[in-house]
Amino acid sequence: MENKTVQNVVHGFKVFRPDWTCSPNGNTKQYTCPGKFEEEGELDVCGHGMHFCQTAADCFNYYSFNSENKVAEVIAYGEVRTEGDKSCTDKLEIVREIPWDEVLRIVNLGKNCTGRCNTGDWNTGDCNTGDCNTGDWNTGNRNTGNRNTGNRNTGDWNTGDWNKSSFNTGCFNTVEQKIMLFNKPSDMTYRDWYESDARWLLNQIPKDVVEWIYSEDMTDEEKAEHLTHETTGGYLKVLDESECGQLWWGSLSDRQKNIIKAIPNFDAEIFFQCTGIRVDE
Repeated sequence: MENKTVQNVVHGFKVFRPDWTCSPNGNTKQYTCPGKFEEEGELDVCGHGMHFCQTAADCFNYYSFNSENKVAEVIAYGEVRTEGDKSCTDKLEIVREIPWDEVLRIVNLGKNCTGRCNTGDWNTGDCNTGDCNTGDWNTGNRNTGNRNTGNRNTGDWNTGDWNKSSFNTGCFNTVEQKIMLFNKPSDMTYRDWYESDARWLLNQIPKDVVEWIYSEDMTDEEKAEHLTHETTGGYLKVLDESECGQLWWGSLSDRQKNIIKAIPNFDAEIFFQCTGIRVDE
């Protein structure tokens, strides 16, 4: 996992709720625009500090592409710690609010459209493969919301049809549904989960990790499969997903592990079945 700390002036972007708040780790922080803010303590991405992204598009890996949210240009002028596409700092200046039409221009990768990466027709949103969508990432038709696989939804992330709310798997819903977590009902909506620090951490599990295995540590099966170990002294093993996950778990701080364990209804055995990760190791 990339982990880099610098002491410098870093320009970036930050997304807020409509009231200029954000809630890392469930702790609501109130900001103003413009404004300067400082926090004490050791920086920990997804743990402690004021978070931002150095690329505008990366912000929407953590917030829905929703024009009701506030988007701001920010400057980090203290210590900056970066992991993946997310950074945090102890000194942050909110310079200005970015109007939504400017946000669209900043993140637009498409041609002759107001959204991004559309393969369908007459879309004003982003990454649509259907037609006549004004939202984003739709595979259905005539959606004004985002990431819908059904048709005629005005909300987001719906797999059914005609929903005016978001994250529904049924039809004709006007409110967001609560989701099941660890086979039990929870008080979280999928939007809550999508914007959670736990989800961000889980998305950092590395893929295609390799490890050098010395001949003396190889099993008989490995020796039979990798005959060159006799001259090379071992072989390069590609770890499977569960092994990558366990290495990732071992690299987390206690604070980060507690974020995962604080997922509602957390069940260590179910977590292992789904991820291959033992949280007691």
